[in-house]
Amino acid sequence: MAFVLTVTVGAFAQPGRMPQQVILTARATSTIQYGGPTRAEGRSYNFTPVFFIYPDGKLDKAGAEALLQELDIQPLLDSEYGTAMVVNPVGDQYAANADFEAFVNLFNANRGPGNLKVVGIGQGATFVNQVIAPKAGGQIAGILSMGGKPGKTVDAAGVPAYIAGKGVAKVAKPYQAAVAAHADEPLLKVVVNPAEKASLKEVFAGAWKEVLGRNYRYNNYNHTHYEGAQFGQYGSYELEPYLDCESLGIKRVIVEQPVGRGQRGQDAPKQLWYEYWPEELLENAPARSVPVMVLLHGNQNDPRTQAETSGFIQVAAEDRFFVVEMEWQGTPNYQAMGHDGIESVLYQLFAKYPQLDPSRVYAEGLSAGSMTATALGIKKSHLFAAVGGHSGGLLVNPVPGFPSFGPLWDEAVQKRGAVEMPYCSVFGTKDNVVPYIRPDNWQNNGYLNAWNAYEQMNGMEVVDRIDFSVDKVFGQPMRDRETIVTNKGDGITIETGVLYKGDIPMIKMVAVMDYGHWNFQPTARIMWDFFSHFRRDPETKKLIYIP
Repeated sequence: MAFVLTVTVGAFAQPGRMPQQVILTARATSTIQYGGPTRAEGRSYNFTPVFFIYPDGKLDKAGAEALLQELDIQPLLDSEYGTAMVVNPVGDQYAANADFEAFVNLFNANRGPGNLKVVGIGQGATFVNQVIAPKAGGQIAGILSMGGKPGKTVDAAGVPAYIAGKGVAKVAKPYQAAVAAHADEPLLKVVVNPAEKASLKEVFAGAWKEVLGRNYRYNNYNHTHYEGAQFGQYGSYELEPYLDCESLGIKRVIVEQPVGRGQRGQDAPKQLWYEYWPEELLENAPARSVPVMVLLHGNQNDPRTQAETSGFIQVAAEDRFFVVEMEWQGTPNYQAMGHDGIESVLYQLFAKYPQLDPSRVYAEGLSAGSMTATALGIKKSHLFAAVGGHSGGLLVNPVPGFPSFGPLWDEAVQKRGAVEMPYCSVFGTKDNVVPYIRPDNWQNNGYLNAWNAYEQMNGMEVVDRIDFSVDKVFGQPMRDRETIVTNKGDGITIETGVLYKGDIPMIKMVAVMDYGHWNFQPTARIMWDFFSHFRRDPETKKLIYIP
């Protein structure tokens, strides 16, 4: 097992000095390499689990090592890029005020970890049940309570929990009461394990399988999650599904493909992509019957980012379509694909899998991936039936290597009226990385540039001036305006509207209100429902709209 007493840069930015009661930190044995996967076969580093483990009384280093070994947590840390911290009481015994303050300090030192799992054993479980769950449940992704005494209440936001050991019915009762108030959130659940003689290893494995490994929490409200957060700063954290392909009936296929020849004894450079197949479609689906969804990660993100955090794999599991996420940008280990490489990979997929439907190919991305998907819809308009993106448009002066508005505008002008491409633009209105339009910044704004480019190419009116007196969110007249209240966080809302060309909805805008720079998983369903009305004739390359 790999135990370290120092804190290194990992799934979250480097914290400050750990509070004194943290006596042992166990981490994944592989370091995380930004800009690409350390292990192509593993998970991404996005929202990796962080465990705060409260033992049954004070432990020394040897005792903490023995506890982690008894839990058998290291294989999980390795597979999930996780971190586990054994947290002693401040004094000889747990004290509500002092140890909750220590919890808050530890939470803040880790900059508000987004996939925080709290484990309590014996006296530690009593402290978790009676103090942490009532005060902090809405910012915790899951609680494992083993052999503790019950608390009286749980945070009104509720918290997923796995209760084991003696007296489970009484311990579970306040957790169940809090969860019952959120019947619209299936991720909020309480599982009770009454097996009193089960080992810590067995209980921990069951808790991960049934509760802790099913979800993560993070907070993107009024800021962007990776900017960090202090305890309670931005309200309750969102609860989202932690991707479990097996439970969804999805098979992941990893493809590492050599490109060209290596030089001077070196291996040939490789391309990397991940395929996500509903299992029955991979084995037995009619020819040209399966739609294709292309996902593109953000700038220097892991190439599993969109699959694991966008919500599209969950939608694919429901509607049964094929998803591919490509390492389009390149890393020290893999070659950049660029626009031509993405196209080439798609044609390889069509040849390899005759069940794929070349008339229903769609693309979306996050941030720089959104900019790339936006560019693909213009540059590779013969290939896609619809494109979109989250938290990105077209910048006038982008970072080198990113799509630039000027050349794409010229191409849109040349294609005006001859080529039609549906476009879905999703954004957070409190995005500070790619700022949304405001009265003081709408000129040359990246989102407005993208809308204008698609208005131009689609032969629509180009609305190049924003007037918030017309629409306070979109600054222009929209059809099909809708307000959606979600069950995420403290009730995050979505505003949507559509620009039409005649009777055809061509540009859909989706504003996640007071939200930062990242995916918002409920919008995957909104985007897919918009995309699924469109096809492109493989012979004529004309757009087909199916109401």
